[in-house]
Amino acid sequence: MKIHRTFVTAFIALVMLSSGCSGDFSAIEQGFVSPPDSIRIGVYWYWINDNISKEAVVKDLHAMKQAGISRAFIGNIGQQSYPVGKVKILSDEWWEVIHTALKTASELDIEIGIFNSPGWSQSGGPWIKPEQSMRYLATSELRAKGPAKIEQKLPKPETAYDFQDEKVIAFPVSDDYRQNLFSVPGARTVSGVFTENPTAAQQVRKSEGKHILPAVESFIGLVLPKAYTARSLEISACGYVYANAELQVKDGGEFKAIKRFVINRTNPGLNVGFVPYAPIVISLPEVTASEYRIVFSNASRDCCISNIALSGTPVTERYPEKTLAKMFQSPLPYWHDYLWDKQPDIQSGAAAALAKPEQVLDISKYMAADGTLSWDVPEGEWLILRTGMTSTGVTNSPASIEGTGLEVDKMNKKHVATHFDAFLGKILERVPPEDRKTWKMVVEDSYETGSQNFTDGFFDDFKARYGYDALPFIPAFYGHVIGSPDLSDRFLWDLRRMIADKVSYDYVGGLREISNKHGLATWLENYGHWGFPGEFLQYGGQSDEIGGEFWSEGNLGDIENRAASSCAHIYGKTKVSAESFTCGGNAYARYPAVMKRRGDWSFTEGINSTLLHVYIQQAYDDRYPGIDEWFGNEFNRKNTWFKHIDLFTLYLKRCNFMLQQGLNVADAAYFIGEDAPKMTGIRDPEIPKGYSFDYINAEVIVRDLSV
Repeated sequence: MKIHRTFVTAFIALVMLSSGCSGDFSAIEQGFVSPPDSIRIGVYWYWINDNISKEAVVKDLHAMKQAGISRAFIGNIGQQSYPVGKVKILSDEWWEVIHTALKTASELDIEIGIFNSPGWSQSGGPWIKPEQSMRYLATSELRAKGPAKIEQKLPKPETAYDFQDEKVIAFPVSDDYRQNLFSVPGARTVSGVFTENPTAAQQVRKSEGKHILPAVESFIGLVLPKAYTARSLEISACGYVYANAELQVKDGGEFKAIKRFVINRTNPGLNVGFVPYAPIVISLPEVTASEYRIVFSNASRDCCISNIALSGTPVTERYPEKTLAKMFQSPLPYWHDYLWDKQPDIQSGAAAALAKPEQVLDISKYMAADGTLSWDVPEGEWLILRTGMTSTGVTNSPASIEGTGLEVDKMNKKHVATHFDAFLGKILERVPPEDRKTWKMVVEDSYETGSQNFTDGFFDDFKARYGYDALPFIPAFYGHVIGSPDLSDRFLWDLRRMIADKVSYDYVGGLREISNKHGLATWLENYGHWGFPGEFLQYGGQSDEIGGEFWSEGNLGDIENRAASSCAHIYGKTKVSAESFTCGGNAYARYPAVMKRRGDWSFTEGINSTLLHVYIQQAYDDRYPGIDEWFGNEFNRKNTWFKHIDLFTLYLKRCNFMLQQGLNVADAAYFIGEDAPKMTGIRDPEIPKGYSFDYINAEVIVRDLSV
């Protein structure tokens, strides 16, 4: 990168002002020549698959010291690609190894960080009970007609795991509420393709009531005995599905487009949603016709559609995404990926049929402990929901079997403290203070654990935050429109914002609070590549230290480092770390000379504290080239160039030292908005070349900004 002389002059002037040296540059010069001990090059120190020993940690730490590495973050990692060792996590032998590592590091003045749970993501283990885990609001539904006395056992939700009852609610609905037009008497389903002379593989196939779409442009249509009005469309997938879709209606002998949308259920993993194949839900501008069809294009191979529901009842568009039941399915959600179009207005007749908030009744007291509801149903048609919390089932990962368990509730400070006590607290108890003098950090890596949308005390907390009762809007969790589409949407916006705030303050802030209580600081990467439910700036602001990330090749780091440095700058943190030189595959092909360019680029993004990735504990002296994995450069004592790495670490220290002097000065601040989740910001218009920027959030604007 070409650096202008004016920039260098301004930087030196700023350094001299901030250090109070009044033109005496000698202190800065000396610090550059011989960086002080406070400038520590770090390394991720992974203990892979229980392949560890006391002898190995001693040799590893001495090798780090000679290499100029004086900070090491211990992660107990499980990987299927490598044989399992004999020293199981939390066994007596493991405790001896952790004690030896902390004692040796103290003797060598190597600062230690320990991942707050086994695995690199996120915060869990076998000690987490289902009622302490990440949970979501599950529901079962029952229709009842009054006036009548109902005496019936309400089923638990089918997906419930360790179900905890919350509320039983009821609200009035129309007789044809959510009626599927595909099921009305006389309705006929048709299908076909737009290809001349299609082969058998290019036909829409039916199997056990499901439609299997070909890769060519195809359609599934509905022919009705008379005209019906449609206001919503739901499409359910029964496997890996991707397709562009368009709802069309027949008008005057020709089909015209009503709504275009994307069907994407390409990642069923729990880390991108606790409802893996949640329906695709679309709101329609009110349309009346006797013939409808959905046209599919660019479909994935054997695209399987299990159900289509076309209804005259309004349903909240994309409610699975809006409640975080289904999240963005690729690693990097950008600024716009949790923003949705305004839903169409509902005509007066249909709007009158929607339940008003004041019509939603709490009938919890009428349900017995065994789930039997005894209630006098008022006149009319009613929908009864039995709601409660159930675990998402997400576990900490990747960890060995003995260290794997449920992820702790990210919206509950009390459960986070219990998690700390169960793992890191045990290390504090078992290792004497004099043998762990350099254990300073509690580590949280990038968030890869997915979402939750409910926790203990939800209703009280929600009302305290927003000044209104959430209970009447509980049906909105499952797409039921209460009051109006806009009103239900606004409730779900508040829900997502509350989740983000609690993930920041109860999880990150809670872990910092309990860590600080024991003399430890927290280190956090303030973003998440899979199912991140927070707001990246506020999330990072609650940690003592902040970190970004970049890989040796590719674009990973293009948003992560700026996310970390912006967070540090606006929240008053002077040190910005980065998980540095990560990579995948092509083992032993990289060396410092080819890494330098990417490392220098990270400094221009605001990084000033380098953390190498990765040093894997070398448990076996008789095995070369040592334990290795598919990820990370081989920053370990068995690598052929490791004996020369002190030259590289000295260069990195000098850069870190210079960049930690003074304060960052940016030319512009880009407001990221208040929507959540939020993984990165937007720059529109883009800042001109030669100028620098930081992202800024509402919290800092309201609390700290001055002009």
